[in-house]
Amino acid sequence: MTQQNGPDATPPSVTTQEEMLTEATRVPLWDPEYDDVLVCRQVRQETHDVKTFVFSGREPRDFRYYPGQFMTFELPIEGMVTRCYTISASAARPYRLEITVKRVPGGPASNWLHDNMIPGKEVNVSGPGGEFTTDATADEKFLFISAGSGITPMMSMTRTACDLSEPNDLHFIHAARTPSDMIFHDELLLLASQNSGLKLSFTCDTAAAHHRWTGFTGRLSLSMLSLMSPDFKDRKIFCCGPGRFMEGVRNMLGEAGFDMEKYYEESFDFGAETAGTLEEHASVAPEISEQTFRVSFSKTGHVVECSPGMTILSAAREAGLRPMSSCQRGICGTCKSKLISGDIDMHHNGGIRQREIDQGKILICCSTPLSDIEVEI
Repeated sequence: MTQQNGPDATPPSVTTQEEMLTEATRVPLWDPEYDDVLVCRQVRQETHDVKTFVFSGREPRDFRYYPGQFMTFELPIEGMVTRCYTISASAARPYRLEITVKRVPGGPASNWLHDNMIPGKEVNVSGPGGEFTTDATADEKFLFISAGSGITPMMSMTRTACDLSEPNDLHFIHAARTPSDMIFHDELLLLASQNSGLKLSFTCDTAAAHHRWTGFTGRLSLSMLSLMSPDFKDRKIFCCGPGRFMEGVRNMLGEAGFDMEKYYEESFDFGAETAGTLEEHASVAPEISEQTFRVSFSKTGHVVECSPGMTILSAAREAGLRPMSSCQRGICGTCKSKLISGDIDMHHNGGIRQREIDQGKILICCSTPLSDIEVEI
Protein backbone atom coordinates (compact mmCIF):
# COMPACT_ATOMS: atom_id res chain seq x y z
CA MET A 1 0.00 0.00 0.00
CA THR A 2 1.29 3.42 -0.97
CA GLN A 3 0.91 6.08 1.69
CA GLN A 4 -0.34 9.39 0.31
CA ASN A 5 1.40 12.48 1.56
CA GLY A 6 1.00 16.14 0.82
CA PRO A 7 -1.55 18.87 1.47
CA ASP A 8 -4.42 16.95 -0.21
CA ALA A 9 -3.94 13.79 1.81
CA THR A 10 -6.88 12.68 3.99
CA PRO A 11 -5.83 12.68 7.65
CA PRO A 12 -6.23 9.36 9.44
CA SER A 13 -9.19 8.96 11.82
CA VAL A 14 -7.98 9.49 15.36
CA THR A 15 -10.06 8.73 18.45
CA THR A 16 -9.02 10.95 21.29
CA GLN A 17 -8.84 9.80 24.89
CA GLU A 18 -11.72 12.13 25.72
CA GLU A 19 -13.92 10.57 23.03
CA MET A 20 -13.05 7.07 24.22
CA LEU A 21 -13.94 8.00 27.79
CA THR A 22 -17.26 9.55 26.73
CA GLU A 23 -18.22 6.46 24.72
CA ALA A 24 -17.22 4.11 27.53
CA THR A 25 -19.34 5.91 30.12
CA ARG A 26 -22.39 6.61 27.99
CA VAL A 27 -25.36 4.81 29.58
CA PRO A 28 -28.65 4.35 27.66
CA LEU A 29 -31.84 5.71 29.17
CA TRP A 30 -34.34 3.30 30.71
CA ASP A 31 -37.24 3.12 28.26
CA PRO A 32 -40.49 2.08 30.01
CA GLU A 33 -41.93 1.00 26.66
CA TYR A 34 -39.27 -1.67 26.11
CA ASP A 35 -37.29 -2.16 29.32
CA ASP A 36 -39.29 -4.21 31.79
CA VAL A 37 -36.84 -6.31 33.82
CA LEU A 38 -34.89 -5.24 36.89
CA VAL A 39 -32.14 -7.26 38.58
CA CYS A 40 -31.77 -7.22 42.36
CA ARG A 41 -28.26 -6.09 43.24
CA GLN A 42 -28.41 -5.70 47.02
CA VAL A 43 -30.71 -6.24 50.01
CA ARG A 44 -30.37 -4.12 53.15
CA GLN A 45 -32.05 -4.77 56.49
CA GLU A 46 -33.36 -1.38 57.70
CA THR A 47 -35.30 -2.50 60.80
CA HIS A 48 -36.46 -5.86 62.14
CA ASP A 49 -39.33 -5.96 59.59
CA VAL A 50 -38.23 -3.52 56.86
CA LYS A 51 -35.83 -4.22 53.99
CA THR A 52 -34.49 -2.09 51.14
CA PHE A 53 -34.10 -3.81 47.77
CA VAL A 54 -31.64 -2.26 45.30
CA PHE A 55 -32.22 -2.87 41.57
CA SER A 56 -30.67 -1.98 38.24
CA GLY A 57 -31.21 -3.04 34.64
CA ARG A 58 -29.73 -6.19 33.11
CA GLU A 59 -27.44 -3.80 31.28
CA PRO A 60 -26.55 -0.37 32.71
CA ARG A 61 -29.48 2.02 32.37
CA ASP A 62 -30.05 5.66 33.29
CA PHE A 63 -33.35 5.92 35.17
CA ARG A 64 -35.29 9.17 34.92
CA TYR A 65 -37.99 9.68 37.53
CA TYR A 66 -39.29 12.30 39.95
CA PRO A 67 -38.65 11.80 43.68
CA GLY A 68 -41.78 10.33 45.20
CA GLN A 69 -42.82 8.28 42.15
CA PHE A 70 -43.31 4.51 42.24
CA MET A 71 -42.63 1.40 40.17
CA THR A 72 -45.13 -1.42 39.56
CA PHE A 73 -43.76 -4.91 40.25
CA GLU A 74 -45.12 -8.20 38.90
CA LEU A 75 -44.44 -10.88 41.51
CA PRO A 76 -44.81 -14.64 40.84
CA ILE A 77 -47.33 -15.33 43.58
CA GLU A 78 -50.29 -17.61 42.78
CA GLY A 79 -49.74 -17.00 39.10
CA MET A 80 -48.94 -13.29 39.22
CA VAL A 81 -49.57 -10.47 41.69
CA THR A 82 -49.00 -6.80 40.85
CA ARG A 83 -47.90 -4.34 43.52
CA CYS A 84 -46.74 -0.70 43.45
CA TYR A 85 -43.77 0.37 45.57
CA THR A 86 -42.43 3.88 45.97
CA ILE A 87 -38.83 4.48 44.90
CA SER A 88 -36.97 5.44 48.07
CA ALA A 89 -33.68 6.27 46.32
CA SER A 90 -32.40 9.68 45.29
CA ALA A 91 -33.45 10.67 41.78
CA ALA A 92 -30.03 12.30 41.47
CA ARG A 93 -28.38 8.85 41.49
CA PRO A 94 -29.92 7.51 38.29
CA TYR A 95 -28.27 4.14 37.71
CA ARG A 96 -30.04 2.16 40.41
CA LEU A 97 -33.51 2.05 41.94
CA GLU A 98 -34.41 1.21 45.52
CA ILE A 99 -37.67 0.25 47.17
CA THR A 100 -38.11 -0.06 50.92
CA VAL A 101 -40.73 -2.60 51.99
CA LYS A 102 -42.23 -3.42 55.36
CA ARG A 103 -43.20 -7.03 56.00
CA VAL A 104 -46.97 -7.17 56.49
CA PRO A 105 -48.40 -10.11 58.49
CA GLY A 106 -50.32 -12.23 56.01
CA GLY A 107 -49.30 -9.99 53.12
CA PRO A 108 -48.36 -12.15 50.13
CA ALA A 109 -46.29 -9.56 48.26
CA SER A 110 -44.22 -8.13 51.12
CA ASN A 111 -43.58 -11.59 52.53
CA TRP A 112 -42.52 -12.90 49.12
CA LEU A 113 -40.06 -10.04 48.68
CA HIS A 114 -38.60 -10.48 52.15
CA ASP A 115 -38.29 -14.26 51.77
CA ASN A 116 -37.31 -14.61 48.11
CA MET A 117 -35.78 -11.44 46.65
CA ILE A 118 -32.01 -11.90 46.73
CA PRO A 119 -29.14 -10.41 44.69
CA GLY A 120 -29.23 -11.72 41.12
CA LYS A 121 -32.98 -12.38 41.05
CA GLU A 122 -34.95 -10.71 38.25
CA VAL A 123 -38.41 -9.17 38.39
CA ASN A 124 -40.74 -7.67 35.80
CA VAL A 125 -41.64 -4.02 36.36
CA SER A 126 -43.36 -1.06 34.74
CA GLY A 127 -43.17 2.61 35.46
CA PRO A 128 -42.23 4.97 36.90
CA GLY A 129 -45.58 6.57 37.69
CA GLY A 130 -47.31 8.84 40.17
CA GLU A 131 -47.69 12.57 40.75
CA PHE A 132 -46.78 12.84 44.43
CA THR A 133 -43.56 14.79 44.06
CA THR A 134 -41.93 18.14 44.73
CA ASP A 135 -38.65 19.97 44.37
CA ALA A 136 -37.39 20.37 47.93
CA THR A 137 -34.55 22.60 46.67
CA ALA A 138 -37.07 25.27 45.59
CA ASP A 139 -37.19 28.62 47.32
CA GLU A 140 -40.17 27.54 49.44
CA LYS A 141 -40.73 26.33 52.97
CA PHE A 142 -41.66 22.65 53.15
CA LEU A 143 -42.91 20.34 55.87
CA PHE A 144 -42.81 16.57 55.32
CA ILE A 145 -44.95 14.49 57.69
CA SER A 146 -44.75 10.70 57.48
CA ALA A 147 -45.49 7.61 59.53
CA GLY A 148 -44.30 4.03 59.15
CA SER A 149 -43.39 3.02 55.60
CA GLY A 150 -44.96 6.26 54.39
CA ILE A 151 -41.48 7.67 54.85
CA THR A 152 -40.33 6.26 51.48
CA PRO A 153 -41.48 9.05 49.10
CA MET A 154 -40.31 11.69 51.59
CA MET A 155 -36.94 9.98 51.82
CA SER A 156 -36.57 10.05 48.03
CA MET A 157 -37.40 13.77 47.98
CA THR A 158 -35.00 14.52 50.85
CA ARG A 159 -32.14 12.45 49.44
CA THR A 160 -32.59 14.09 46.06
CA ALA A 161 -32.58 17.60 47.52
CA CYS A 162 -29.42 16.88 49.52
CA ASP A 163 -27.68 15.38 46.49
CA LEU A 164 -28.57 18.25 44.17
CA SER A 165 -27.60 21.06 46.50
CA GLU A 166 -29.27 21.51 49.84
CA PRO A 167 -32.86 21.80 51.05
CA ASN A 168 -33.68 25.48 51.31
CA ASP A 169 -35.96 25.20 54.35
CA LEU A 170 -37.28 21.71 55.01
CA HIS A 171 -38.79 20.38 58.23
CA PHE A 172 -39.14 16.59 58.28
CA ILE A 173 -41.36 14.94 60.90
CA HIS A 174 -41.57 11.16 61.13
CA ALA A 175 -43.68 9.02 63.47
CA ALA A 176 -43.10 5.36 64.37
CA ARG A 177 -44.44 2.89 66.88
CA THR A 178 -41.15 2.43 68.75
CA PRO A 179 -37.53 3.61 68.31
CA SER A 180 -36.65 0.22 66.78
CA ASP A 181 -39.29 0.84 64.07
CA MET A 182 -37.72 4.17 63.03
CA ILE A 183 -36.74 3.70 59.36
CA PHE A 184 -33.71 5.67 58.04
CA HIS A 185 -33.17 7.32 61.44
CA ASP A 186 -29.37 7.33 61.36
CA GLU A 187 -29.16 8.39 57.71
CA LEU A 188 -31.52 11.30 58.30
CA LEU A 189 -29.38 12.46 61.22
CA LEU A 190 -26.33 12.33 58.96
CA LEU A 191 -28.09 14.30 56.20
CA ALA A 192 -29.20 16.94 58.71
CA SER A 193 -25.64 17.29 60.03
CA GLN A 194 -24.46 17.98 56.46
CA ASN A 195 -27.37 20.19 55.33
CA SER A 196 -28.28 23.17 57.48
CA GLY A 197 -31.59 23.66 55.68
CA LEU A 198 -32.91 20.28 56.92
CA LYS A 199 -34.53 20.13 60.36
CA LEU A 200 -35.72 16.81 61.84
CA SER A 201 -38.26 15.80 64.47
CA PHE A 202 -39.19 12.25 65.48
CA THR A 203 -41.92 10.82 67.68
CA CYS A 204 -42.67 7.29 68.83
CA ASP A 205 -45.92 5.97 70.26
CA THR A 206 -43.96 4.27 73.03
CA ALA A 207 -40.31 4.01 74.05
CA ALA A 208 -38.94 1.37 76.42
CA ALA A 209 -37.27 2.70 79.54
CA HIS A 210 -33.95 1.06 78.62
CA HIS A 211 -33.91 2.65 75.16
CA ARG A 212 -31.97 5.92 75.00
CA TRP A 213 -34.68 7.76 73.11
CA THR A 214 -34.30 11.55 72.93
CA GLY A 215 -37.17 12.37 70.58
CA PHE A 216 -40.84 13.02 71.30
CA THR A 217 -43.04 10.28 72.74
CA GLY A 218 -46.73 9.90 71.95
CA ARG A 219 -48.97 10.25 68.95
CA LEU A 220 -48.58 13.35 66.82
CA SER A 221 -50.88 16.11 68.05
CA LEU A 222 -51.42 19.76 67.23
CA SER A 223 -49.48 20.88 70.31
CA MET A 224 -46.60 18.56 69.40
CA LEU A 225 -46.67 19.75 65.78
CA SER A 226 -46.47 23.37 66.97
CA LEU A 227 -43.36 22.55 69.01
CA MET A 228 -41.72 20.65 66.15
CA SER A 229 -42.49 23.19 63.44
CA PRO A 230 -43.76 26.47 64.94
CA ASP A 231 -44.30 28.05 61.51
CA PHE A 232 -46.07 25.05 59.93
CA LYS A 233 -48.91 27.29 58.73
CA ASP A 234 -46.45 29.05 56.42
CA ARG A 235 -45.24 25.81 54.83
CA LYS A 236 -46.27 23.56 51.97
CA ILE A 237 -47.07 20.23 53.62
CA PHE A 238 -46.60 16.75 52.14
CA CYS A 239 -47.99 13.82 54.11
CA CYS A 240 -47.82 10.06 53.68
CA GLY A 241 -48.67 7.15 55.95
CA PRO A 242 -51.52 4.91 57.07
CA GLY A 243 -55.03 6.19 56.38
CA ARG A 244 -55.87 6.90 60.03
CA PHE A 245 -52.63 8.80 60.50
CA MET A 246 -53.29 11.05 57.51
CA GLU A 247 -56.88 11.58 58.63
CA GLY A 248 -55.54 12.72 61.99
CA VAL A 249 -53.09 15.11 60.30
CA ARG A 250 -55.87 16.58 58.14
CA ASN A 251 -58.07 17.05 61.20
CA MET A 252 -55.39 18.81 63.25
CA LEU A 253 -54.47 21.08 60.34
CA GLY A 254 -58.13 21.95 59.88
CA GLU A 255 -58.41 22.70 63.59
CA ALA A 256 -55.39 24.99 63.31
CA GLY A 257 -56.88 26.87 60.34
CA PHE A 258 -54.21 25.68 57.93
CA ASP A 259 -54.76 26.54 54.25
CA MET A 260 -55.46 23.05 52.83
CA GLU A 261 -54.64 24.29 49.32
CA LYS A 262 -51.03 23.83 50.46
CA TYR A 263 -51.57 20.24 51.66
CA TYR A 264 -50.70 17.16 49.58
CA GLU A 265 -50.93 13.52 50.52
CA GLU A 266 -50.30 10.05 49.16
CA SER A 267 -52.22 7.04 50.41
CA PHE A 268 -50.84 3.53 50.89
CA ASP A 269 -54.31 2.20 51.63
CA PHE A 270 -56.14 1.85 48.32
CA GLY A 271 -55.14 -1.81 47.99
CA ALA A 272 -53.40 -4.41 50.10
CA GLU A 273 -49.71 -3.59 50.35
CA THR A 274 -49.79 -1.12 47.48
CA ALA A 275 -48.20 2.27 47.37
CA GLY A 276 -50.80 4.84 46.59
CA THR A 277 -51.68 7.80 44.50
CA LEU A 278 -52.02 11.44 45.31
CA GLU A 279 -55.61 11.73 46.53
CA GLU A 280 -56.34 14.89 44.62
CA HIS A 281 -55.30 13.36 41.28
CA ALA A 282 -58.14 10.96 40.51
CA SER A 283 -58.49 9.63 36.99
CA VAL A 284 -60.31 11.89 34.55
CA ALA A 285 -63.99 11.07 34.37
CA PRO A 286 -65.06 10.05 30.86
CA GLU A 287 -68.01 11.65 29.16
CA ILE A 288 -71.09 9.66 30.11
CA SER A 289 -73.25 8.26 27.35
CA GLU A 290 -76.96 7.66 27.90
CA GLN A 291 -76.78 4.31 26.10
CA THR A 292 -76.22 0.97 27.81
CA PHE A 293 -73.95 -1.65 26.28
CA ARG A 294 -73.56 -5.40 26.62
CA VAL A 295 -70.29 -6.56 28.17
CA SER A 296 -69.39 -10.19 27.49
CA PHE A 297 -66.70 -12.01 29.46
CA SER A 298 -65.20 -14.68 27.22
CA LYS A 299 -63.68 -17.00 29.83
CA THR A 300 -66.68 -17.25 32.14
CA GLY A 301 -69.47 -16.77 29.61
CA HIS A 302 -71.09 -14.02 31.69
CA VAL A 303 -72.91 -11.19 29.92
CA VAL A 304 -74.03 -8.03 31.69
CA GLU A 305 -75.58 -4.72 30.73
CA CYS A 306 -73.19 -1.84 31.43
CA SER A 307 -74.94 1.32 32.60
CA PRO A 308 -73.80 4.81 31.52
CA GLY A 309 -70.49 5.73 33.13
CA MET A 310 -69.94 2.24 34.56
CA THR A 311 -66.43 0.83 34.27
CA ILE A 312 -65.83 -2.68 32.98
CA LEU A 313 -64.54 -3.63 36.44
CA SER A 314 -67.85 -2.54 37.99
CA ALA A 315 -69.75 -4.47 35.33
CA ALA A 316 -67.69 -7.59 36.09
CA ARG A 317 -68.47 -7.28 39.78
CA GLU A 318 -72.17 -6.90 39.01
CA ALA A 319 -71.90 -10.21 37.15
CA GLY A 320 -70.52 -11.80 40.33
CA LEU A 321 -66.94 -11.91 39.05
CA ARG A 322 -63.92 -10.91 41.09
CA PRO A 323 -61.17 -10.03 38.62
CA MET A 324 -57.81 -9.02 40.07
CA SER A 325 -57.70 -5.29 40.82
CA SER A 326 -56.02 -2.96 43.26
CA CYS A 327 -55.82 0.82 42.80
CA GLN A 328 -58.99 1.25 40.68
CA ARG A 329 -57.44 4.42 39.24
CA GLY A 330 -55.48 3.15 36.25
CA ILE A 331 -52.16 3.28 38.06
CA CYS A 332 -51.00 -0.15 39.19
CA GLY A 333 -51.85 -2.30 36.16
CA THR A 334 -53.28 -5.16 38.24
CA CYS A 335 -56.55 -5.33 36.25
CA LYS A 336 -54.91 -5.49 32.83
CA SER A 337 -57.06 -7.53 30.43
CA LYS A 338 -57.46 -8.25 26.72
CA LEU A 339 -60.19 -6.44 24.78
CA ILE A 340 -61.39 -8.98 22.22
CA SER A 341 -63.90 -6.80 20.41
CA GLY A 342 -65.68 -3.46 20.67
CA ASP A 343 -64.63 0.06 21.59
CA ILE A 344 -63.87 1.51 24.99
CA ASP A 345 -62.90 4.85 26.52
CA MET A 346 -59.85 4.44 28.80
CA HIS A 347 -58.34 7.14 31.03
CA HIS A 348 -55.35 5.54 32.73
CA ASN A 349 -52.64 7.08 34.92
CA GLY A 350 -49.59 5.20 33.74
CA GLY A 351 -50.57 1.62 34.59
CA ILE A 352 -50.30 0.37 31.00
CA ARG A 353 -47.69 0.79 28.28
CA GLN A 354 -48.52 2.07 24.80
CA ARG A 355 -47.23 -1.15 23.25
CA GLU A 356 -49.71 -3.09 25.41
CA ILE A 357 -52.54 -0.81 24.30
CA ASP A 358 -51.45 -1.45 20.69
CA GLN A 359 -51.76 -5.19 21.45
CA GLY A 360 -55.37 -4.70 22.54
CA LYS A 361 -54.87 -4.69 26.29
CA ILE A 362 -56.84 -2.38 28.59
CA LEU A 363 -57.22 -1.53 32.26
CA ILE A 364 -60.77 -2.48 33.15
CA CYS A 365 -60.81 -0.25 36.25
CA CYS A 366 -60.68 2.95 34.19
CA SER A 367 -62.37 1.84 30.93
CA THR A 368 -66.01 2.36 29.97
CA PRO A 369 -67.70 0.79 26.92
CA LEU A 370 -68.50 2.83 23.81
CA SER A 371 -70.17 -0.18 22.16
CA ASP A 372 -71.00 -3.78 22.95
CA ILE A 373 -67.68 -5.33 23.94
CA GLU A 374 -66.07 -8.67 24.75
CA VAL A 375 -63.28 -8.91 27.33
CA GLU A 376 -61.00 -11.82 28.16
CA ILE A 377 -62.12 -12.41 31.73
